[in-house]
Amino acid sequence: MAKNLLIVESPAKAKTIEKFLGKDFKVVSSYGHIRDLKKDKISVNTEENYAPIYEIPSDKKKLVDSLKKEAKSAETVWLATDEDREGEAISWHLCEILGLEPKETKRIVFHEITDKAIRKAIENPRTINMHLVDAQQARRILDRLVGFELSPVLWRKISMKGGLSAGRVQSVAVRLIVEREREIMDFTPKNNFKLSANFNVKDKSGLEAVMKADASFTFKEEKEAQEYLEKCKPATYEIKTLETKPAKKTPAPPFTTSTLQQEAARKLNFSVSRTMSVAQKLYESGKITYMRTDSVNLSDSAMEEAASVISKDFGDKYVKNRRFKTKSSGAQEAHEAIRPSYISESSAGNSNDEERLYELIWKRTIASQMSDAELERTTAKIEISTTKDMLTAKGEVLKFDGFLKVYLESRDEDSEEESSGILPPLETGQKLDLIEFTATERFTRQPPRYNEASLVKKLEELGIGRPSTYAPTISTIQKRNYVEKKELEGKNRTFTVLRLAGDKIDKKVNNETYGHEKNKLYPTDIGKVVNDFLVQYFDKVMDYGFTAKIEEEFDEIASGQKKWVKMIDVFYKPFHENVKETIENAERATGERELGVDPKTKRPVFARMGKYGPMVQIGQVEDEEKPLFSKMPANFTIDTITLEEALKLFDLPRVLGEYEDKEVTAAIGRFGPYIRHNSLFASLKKDQNPHTITFEEAVKLIEEKKEKDKNKYIATFEEQDIQVLNGPYGPYIKQGRKNFKIPKDTDPKTLTAEDCLEIIKNTPEKKGGRGRAKKK
Repeated sequence: MAKNLLIVESPAKAKTIEKFLGKDFKVVSSYGHIRDLKKDKISVNTEENYAPIYEIPSDKKKLVDSLKKEAKSAETVWLATDEDREGEAISWHLCEILGLEPKETKRIVFHEITDKAIRKAIENPRTINMHLVDAQQARRILDRLVGFELSPVLWRKISMKGGLSAGRVQSVAVRLIVEREREIMDFTPKNNFKLSANFNVKDKSGLEAVMKADASFTFKEEKEAQEYLEKCKPATYEIKTLETKPAKKTPAPPFTTSTLQQEAARKLNFSVSRTMSVAQKLYESGKITYMRTDSVNLSDSAMEEAASVISKDFGDKYVKNRRFKTKSSGAQEAHEAIRPSYISESSAGNSNDEERLYELIWKRTIASQMSDAELERTTAKIEISTTKDMLTAKGEVLKFDGFLKVYLESRDEDSEEESSGILPPLETGQKLDLIEFTATERFTRQPPRYNEASLVKKLEELGIGRPSTYAPTISTIQKRNYVEKKELEGKNRTFTVLRLAGDKIDKKVNNETYGHEKNKLYPTDIGKVVNDFLVQYFDKVMDYGFTAKIEEEFDEIASGQKKWVKMIDVFYKPFHENVKETIENAERATGERELGVDPKTKRPVFARMGKYGPMVQIGQVEDEEKPLFSKMPANFTIDTITLEEALKLFDLPRVLGEYEDKEVTAAIGRFGPYIRHNSLFASLKKDQNPHTITFEEAVKLIEEKKEKDKNKYIATFEEQDIQVLNGPYGPYIKQGRKNFKIPKDTDPKTLTAEDCLEIIKNTPEKKGGRGRAKKK
């Protein structure tokens, strides 16, 4: 039996660490959290200093028994969970469950899983930091209080079937997306005419080059631009001033959690959760340092190793050791930025995703310790003889590539920065030959919608959340269907170009596509309704500044400056009163919008949230005649649907014809548009519309559904009301309304009725999910 038992969170991490320790150590995993607040109750005693009520999940009980046995046998137990607050809390929970004394149990932390780091940690153990544990508990308890108290309010006050829920950080993230969407809806593009000229420039040897110059002013009207170009017909052009200045570009700092998520999205097209999952694998296999950090620091040894690699691969002139200062005021989670554990290894990873992310981290780390790129920037001011205005030509020459040899940070799509070209040799007083002078109609751009990475960036700017919370927050708001990620097709528009060449001005009308978006975050109708309700009745909880202040208070608890019970008490008491008052007084929220009047019935038409989602309603509940209802298709929203589009929905169900002596109809139901043929229902494809689908297309869907259903049934035992079916997750048994898993080692094709009954008998009863709070 090993003298030392070392406990970490993940089996992959355990496997890596075990390679560095001898036979005196046994390394085991807790498989993440070993206990948590009870799921089906609030599990916080608000009458007794907000004491949490923890439980060991049923799927962890065998593991706990095993860990207890191992801990009793070992002379020394070492806790080596992650170095952030969550890791500290897991270590404390292990102490509580295994009967270890937190003040005596050896706790070790390391920022990278390397032989050197592990041995150094073992030589310098500490005890559990209860301030960090308290900060994590405070976050967990406060989030549970907010979620469990707000969710029943939503159930009662919003007309939507299903478990609506709210969260302290998640709801604020949804607010950002809703507000941005409304900015876009309110945005009206403005047009103007931008002026630019192309010149033919000859140098002393007679070589010719084309140079572009731009005006710093624009015109609102086409007429003004036309008049200006008329004025320029007889003009001559001359270089009035020429200024050349040295300039430099500096590398970006090494990655934090947030900047890694942003750059992986821009360069690799990774979602935030994908980035964190891949980074976790790289960390646990010892390839990179800890991936949850808001620090941009590198250790002295990492800087030395980087300098050595740069010197060897590129030469001494490319080396420039530099320290970066963390901008985030709340930075506290870790001691170093994300970097390769072994900087001399330029590639690593066990999959394509891991290799690509590792390469990104390696390049960013190396570039941060390289020399500036040196440039020469030239600005030429060009005089127009017939006006007082000047045109400006800019160019730059790269004199020394420096860090650009390895890496250049990507820019966000809303960045206005433009790259400069290279100017030909120029002289002051030099006359220029005009090729063309154009006035091009351009339109102002709407605010960009958030993608996952830019939302993380905004949350970080506002001080909301911390490195460990960004990915779960973004996953949660999508799982709750408050936000969806989708692609928007671009729209077409025309723009005018006026072109002066010689003594003629031509006008041309061109087409362009604008507004195409991919992987952007859009608020759903239910997301908007929930957001508006929370902003109206819980403005403090939804306030960006207040949410950031809560994060700062968690930081103060972590540093021992504030007591967690008092902090929660100050928040909870007024919040709880607000909940009670809202339940009593708030009106039901439907997000209702009146669209106009139905010309046939002369009754008002509304778009609103219904029990099963967004819907259109003709008439009102209090009318003598019952209102008419229609589900809203997925491509419409309450905010954007028009009266004409809404009325068209009541043309459904639409009869398409007869097939095999049965009527074929197109309609929209709870789960979207579908085709009905007798008792068969076939869903429409994404690009199909129930108002326009043809009979031939419908028949094709019917035949495809028949074929699919044919393959669905493996066996049927009518007497026992049992079916063996193929499902999306593999074969299963169905009896009545209940489904049962088939054991892995069983061939579903060989099952008899008796076999099925035996499997059903041996399947444990499922526990019910969280019920709604009882009305008081």
